[in-house]
Amino acid sequence: MPTTTTHQPARSTVMATPIGELLITSDGEGLTGVFMEPDPSSPRPAAARGSDGDDAVLRAAREQLAAYFAGELTAFDLPLAARGTPFQERVWAALRGVPFGATVSYGDIARRIGSPAAVRAVGAANGRNPLPIVVPCHRVVGANGSLTGFGGGVARKQWLLAHEARVRGTQLDLR
Repeated sequence: MPTTTTHQPARSTVMATPIGELLITSDGEGLTGVFMEPDPSSPRPAAARGSDGDDAVLRAAREQLAAYFAGELTAFDLPLAARGTPFQERVWAALRGVPFGATVSYGDIARRIGSPAAVRAVGAANGRNPLPIVVPCHRVVGANGSLTGFGGGVARKQWLLAHEARVRGTQLDLR
């Protein structure tokens, strides 16, 4: 049975951001995790805390995340190494296609991946995304435009959406 865990990280680093510390993990070839600290529900790899280090992937991730939070970057270009089921990976690929500053519903994502009846499964896959912000699961809202759950907490989700709206020069329209 396929698992939803990522590769065991070879390296990790902690980065201070406007939404709190992020634990960023890499297997040396791709980004394996972006975990919001402190978030007790975050599925942090057990070895990540003891494997602080640096590699080219982590350096690129820190640079691009810093540029994102500074309002200078609207699309990430990083090698990704998150692993999940084939369905989860299709959902995560669809999330990467949601433009900066835009929002979509779970139903929109289900239709994009050719599984219009799989709205709940899309929600579950969205919740298992190990690369929030980089794979922008925060851009998924309820069908009526309302904020829905987010692994880093609804307050962080609202901050990220408001940040993207400010950078785009638009108003955040949530219900």
